[in-house]
Amino acid sequence: MARYEDLPYRTCVGVMLINTKGLVFIGRRAGGIEHVDDAHIWQMPQGGVDPGEDTWEAAKRELYEETSVRSVERLGEVPDWLIYDIPRTVAGRAWKGRYRGQRQKWFAVRFTGKDSEINVEKPGGGGHKAEFVSWRWEPMKNLPGLIIPFKRPVYERVVKEFSALADQ
Repeated sequence: MARYEDLPYRTCVGVMLINTKGLVFIGRRAGGIEHVDDAHIWQMPQGGVDPGEDTWEAAKRELYEETSVRSVERLGEVPDWLIYDIPRTVAGRAWKGRYRGQRQKWFAVRFTGKDSEINVEKPGGGGHKAEFVSWRWEPMKNLPGLIIPFKRPVYERVVKEFSALADQ
């Protein structure tokens, strides 16, 4: 097994889905070895980028695969890749021990559909494994306090980058 310091970062995208009231979609994670308590089990949609896939296309795909949402308007993108490390205690079990964390490209989108479009129980038309067991709309400023602590710096940066969009 490779040393933790030598492991690469998994290339991913994240999506901040903002409704017309300026609230953000968060999903309650279905599970995962990285979750250490019941207070920090919420997150925004995110997922891996396929080889050769454009990050914006990956973001739309991941959003659909996790929420069934397709009714969106692109609002913005964090210009940098945001990186986080997973704790060493779970690194050997997460992603089959192949990565030390993720490098993510984040997008903000306006949700232009109705809440009934959101389906986390049978996402992506029922063709994808559920990542979330429930969901809700949350004020953007609350997001960093709801995410697993090792991802908090990424969420703080995403909120900072997109905070003006909550008021539009």
